[in-house]
Amino acid sequence: MENSTHYEIFRLAAYGDIGQLKYFYFALVTVIYFVIILANALLIGVICIERSLHEPMYLFLCALFVNQLYGSTGLFPALMFYLLSDTHDISLLYCYLQIYVLYTYGLTEYSNLAVMSYDRYISICYPLQYNNIMTPKTICGLILLPWVYSFLINAIIISLSLRLQFCGNVLDRVYCDNYSVVKLACSNTMLNNIWGLVVTVLSFSCTILPTIYSYVRILQICLKSSKETKQKAFNTCTPHIASLLNFSFGCLFLILQSRYETADLPPILRTILLVYFPICPPLFNPFMYGIRMAKIRLACKKVLGRYPKT
Repeated sequence: MENSTHYEIFRLAAYGDIGQLKYFYFALVTVIYFVIILANALLIGVICIERSLHEPMYLFLCALFVNQLYGSTGLFPALMFYLLSDTHDISLLYCYLQIYVLYTYGLTEYSNLAVMSYDRYISICYPLQYNNIMTPKTICGLILLPWVYSFLINAIIISLSLRLQFCGNVLDRVYCDNYSVVKLACSNTMLNNIWGLVVTVLSFSCTILPTIYSYVRILQICLKSSKETKQKAFNTCTPHIASLLNFSFGCLFLILQSRYETADLPPILRTILLVYFPICPPLFNPFMYGIRMAKIRLACKKVLGRYPKT
């Protein structure tokens, strides 16, 4: 085993020396963060205020928007700080906290999307039994389960990483991620690797597979149904599929950068691919759902005073 050192900080090397451009990047990141907060908070408020939106589909959407605010907060304040800072050192404690927030955000996002696909599956395939299946108790459980599952799973990931001894402290990232931290370890990482594999298989089985099954069944039903049913399924499923693909692309970019050498890519492109998953879904989803879903669009106009109250 190589000589290890008790490091108190990690250095985020991906910021580099951007000179006066840091003020432009800071302004851009600040505007994006403000838009994310405004858009997600608006839709959360509209769903909470408007009684017509107190339906399972919109309550699950509300949980999705809450998670997106949570995940964005795990990245943006630190990103804004380090863009203006002359040093890019992050304490060990805050590094682990950032990993925990971003990883719980990611796993909760996938779990929420799986719950939403299940809701669409029940709504389209079993419309007469929908209200009996989606009871208030079931809805509450489906909203809380992704958070509880994600927080527990990632607490184990962090506890396994906390015991590691490190041979270096330079991360080629603009934020901390667990894979990059573990790669710096001199101590045995077998438990980390095994648990990472277990979490990957478990999460895939509990999120992606049920989502695929739900859409296969929805497709089968739609092929046998009327034009109206097909149109309803298209209108409610399209935003969800777009959200799922958007977030999946972000996670894929992150995984590919972690596992494969990307030094040949321009630094700005590498950074964009790294921050895609905590930036683009929270920015993309509120506008997509607000535009594509008529009830949300009308409720927003009503709350903002642009639509007459009935």
